[in-house]
Amino acid sequence: MELSLFYFAHDSTAPGRSGRYELLIEGAKLADQAGLAAVWTPERHFDPFGGAYPNPSVLGAALATCTQRIGIRAGSVVAPLHPAARIAEEWSVVDNLSGGRVGVAFASGWNAVDFALRPESYADRRGLVQETAEEVRRLWRGESLSTTDGLGRPVEVRAYPPAVQPELPIWMTSAGGVDTFRAAGRMRAGVLTHLLGQNLEELAGKIAEYRRVAAAEHDGWSGHVVLMLHTLLGDDLDTVREQVRGPFTAYLKSSANLTAKNFLGKDVDLSTLQAADMDYLAARAFDRYFDTGGLFGGVDRAAELLPHIRALGVDEIGCLVDFGVESRAVMEGIEKLGKLNELATR
Repeated sequence: MELSLFYFAHDSTAPGRSGRYELLIEGAKLADQAGLAAVWTPERHFDPFGGAYPNPSVLGAALATCTQRIGIRAGSVVAPLHPAARIAEEWSVVDNLSGGRVGVAFASGWNAVDFALRPESYADRRGLVQETAEEVRRLWRGESLSTTDGLGRPVEVRAYPPAVQPELPIWMTSAGGVDTFRAAGRMRAGVLTHLLGQNLEELAGKIAEYRRVAAAEHDGWSGHVVLMLHTLLGDDLDTVREQVRGPFTAYLKSSANLTAKNFLGKDVDLSTLQAADMDYLAARAFDRYFDTGGLFGGVDRAAELLPHIRALGVDEIGCLVDFGVESRAVMEGIEKLGKLNELATR
């Protein structure tokens, strides 16, 4: 079981121009020293909650220059928003800056507003994500890509600079759809997923299906599954509970459609819910996620949870730390993740 650091929801409206990325940079340095496997940054657009992360390759370049050994990964690139050649170029630069430490998870995207960047791609986004990922792979290996230039002429292009790694490590991001798990297995790609739209039993079944497809398609290759979990480690379980209750409840409300489906077992028309209903749903969901859907509490409690998570078929936990908890508590929690990592690797 590997542990990595995951950033996703930082409030981009927080005051302080010089300190806006301090948690990202300093947390990555700590994770690097603590022996964590990777640091993941997302692609998010046009929303204060997460809007500090519009381009993971830019952030990855910054992290590459202030760390020594930790993996630098996108979690995720919204593939239909970008030409494959552009993704390959940007991440090849980061691979060179980091000495060959990058990896990329590819997502189809879901928020229609994000596609203001490329509205023509929204309808076919689920097909485009696989096509784009394979094109990036080919460019990464030094192969050419057939396209059209500004004058409408056919042209063959290659991506520069050449990457350090001969093969780009990739994952496919899934919010819970089993077809994405199967597609990742056929593509010889890892899977990056979370628990907002699925429960533990459902996840275990999807991972088993992913392993079956991967092994059948690729001569016994078993794949790699990363599970994103909200994380805060501290000295006392009750203190941690109160530290995360407010910000994590707000986070669940921001993903209310997935929260409601997971908690109630069905799709819900959120427009029919009153504010009091949403508060009740979020409070109940918080209790469930705190106990079974996150990595909260002391190091010993977290260590007891790891074998259960591993039994689902998970290879790596992406510890999401920036969901609104005060920065000092987050940094102290990252230090404790180092201790948990020592237990996990043993």
